[in-house]
Amino acid sequence: MGLTHFDSQGNAVMVDVGEKEATEREARARGRIRMTEEAFQAVAEGTAKKGDVLGVARVAGIMAAKRTPDLIPLCHLLALTKVAVDFNLHPESWEVEAVCTVRCSGKTGVEMEALTGASVALLTVYDMCKAVDKAMVISEIYLEEKRGGKSGEIHNPPPGETYD
Repeated sequence: MGLTHFDSQGNAVMVDVGEKEATEREARARGRIRMTEEAFQAVAEGTAKKGDVLGVARVAGIMAAKRTPDLIPLCHLLALTKVAVDFNLHPESWEVEAVCTVRCSGKTGVEMEALTGASVALLTVYDMCKAVDKAMVISEIYLEEKRGGKSGEIHNPPPGETYD
């Protein structure tokens, strides 16, 4: 299968989904940000100077998922029916994991929206904690799973792992 966002002359195009049937679609993306113990404790305890880091990052991730077509040039505008951003704290590695789940009934998938939501949530954590730690590392942003559409269900392993 070739790249779908180019015509026969190599020009960038938005994929025509007009003939496709609308189906229920869902995607979940994850990513992590590693930080110092001091920054991690401020996030975990809610004592960061800029306020509720995870609350603000959650709203930023939701807003970003909704605005994905404004950021990724060839994405379709979708009527999203659900956007959720959740966080898992990993004190053993001083990491915050963002998980973004997006759902819609439509003619094209919501993978980019989920990836955008997770990415912007992590960028917001960075922004709110950079006064304490300027060496934070955002990593392992990936599409964990998607459902719906022609390709059906896809489940990807975490970075560095493979399926048996």
